[in-house]
Amino acid sequence: MSERRRKPIQSRPRQEEPTIALGARLVALDVLIDVRERDAYASLALGKRLTASSALSPRDKRLATELVYGTLENQIRIDHMLDFFLEKKDVEPLVRDILRMGAFQLFFLDRVPGSAAVNEAVKLTRAKGREAFTGLVNAVLRGMTRDINRVTYPDPEQEPARFLSLKHSLPLWIAERLIEAYGHAQAIQIAQYRDPDATVTVRPNLERTTIEAFEAYLRRRGFAFEPGSVPGAYRISRPGDLTREAEYRRGHFCIQGESSMLAALAVGVKPGLTVLDACAAPGGKTALLAEGMRGSGRVHAWDLHEHRVELLRAMATRLHLDNVRPAQRDAAIFRQEMEGAIDAVLVDAPCSGLGVITGKPDIKYRQSAEALASLIETQAQILDACCRYVKPGGALVYATCSILPEENGNQIDAFLARHPEFAPQGLAEHLPGRFRDRIVDNRLQLLAHQDGMDGFFIARMVRV
Repeated sequence: MSERRRKPIQSRPRQEEPTIALGARLVALDVLIDVRERDAYASLALGKRLTASSALSPRDKRLATELVYGTLENQIRIDHMLDFFLEKKDVEPLVRDILRMGAFQLFFLDRVPGSAAVNEAVKLTRAKGREAFTGLVNAVLRGMTRDINRVTYPDPEQEPARFLSLKHSLPLWIAERLIEAYGHAQAIQIAQYRDPDATVTVRPNLERTTIEAFEAYLRRRGFAFEPGSVPGAYRISRPGDLTREAEYRRGHFCIQGESSMLAALAVGVKPGLTVLDACAAPGGKTALLAEGMRGSGRVHAWDLHEHRVELLRAMATRLHLDNVRPAQRDAAIFRQEMEGAIDAVLVDAPCSGLGVITGKPDIKYRQSAEALASLIETQAQILDACCRYVKPGGALVYATCSILPEENGNQIDAFLARHPEFAPQGLAEHLPGRFRDRIVDNRLQLLAHQDGMDGFFIARMVRV
């Protein structure tokens, strides 16, 4: 897992440091190109590029990671800034990527000297065979350092959505929806939140180790860690790639966000149950459900795509979870043979992902208002199919990593109107006490800036 540190700042004095190798910036630029041209996921593209760049030092890899995530995170704002200094706005996409990355270093990353940011951008331009644009890159970035006050933003009172969009790098339609759902002040808090410690959350597999042994391992490895808000969760600050750890490969722990853990805990499993995780990959919630049943019962783990089912199989093998049954299934298509056969169903539905944009900034550029409408329809189809598997008295848990009401509370309202055989019930008794006063109508909406974890929605219903 890659490390990253992203701290947006305004103009400020710099501490001059030695120039970091051009190789880190070339890797970062190639990842940005992968995202823009090939619709690649930033995390996957970055992982592949870093793995292939074995000559890069750990310091260079950290810089490459910062450049990728930081540039994507602030891209709309950076483009707005650049447009004040570009005579022609339709500059070649590759050159704009170089300018974006240079501007990010100049105005959002405080440990790269200004001269290095400009000079390395020029070198990048030349290295990519764009010698004719080296003068433009140099002039634009140096012009920005001299006269950044030329950049202005819409009045937040007169044009709140445009201000939120340009100042905090959100597509306009997302800014509009956040303001509608949360008001302008809280929408800004949502948009500007960053994890100040760049932590990674893990939890021990208590079928393979103990709390005491796991904490001893963390101390032995010298990790800076603290307990999370969810029992069994540990937040590790800047641990590097934990998947390379021997303890990880032996199945002694999982990398899993606390919001995801809460969604699995809401199911309320106990030994011997038959459970369905309907949209399961990559498998963190499946694992927690299976571990909660102490190796008994059965967890059916479905995913639409075979390559993601392979992730589920690999997860179950690594963690030694013999009660997991991965399968390629479309959760929106009802399977007659399973009607009324499942004790509990978890639907972590496909969604916009806007609750996790702090860690995955490219998500916000992948979505659209039209795509959202299609997702909402898919969510309803999955709920309608999967609810039929639940036994009388059994539980149906619906979760998303979204913070939009139309995917969350509104979706559950519509479901309950269609299915009076289900009633909201039991969420509070299955979640840690600190979250219980946040539960409304048997639903919990987590927000990163309030809870220090991914934005998530969880609702629990029981078939009566």
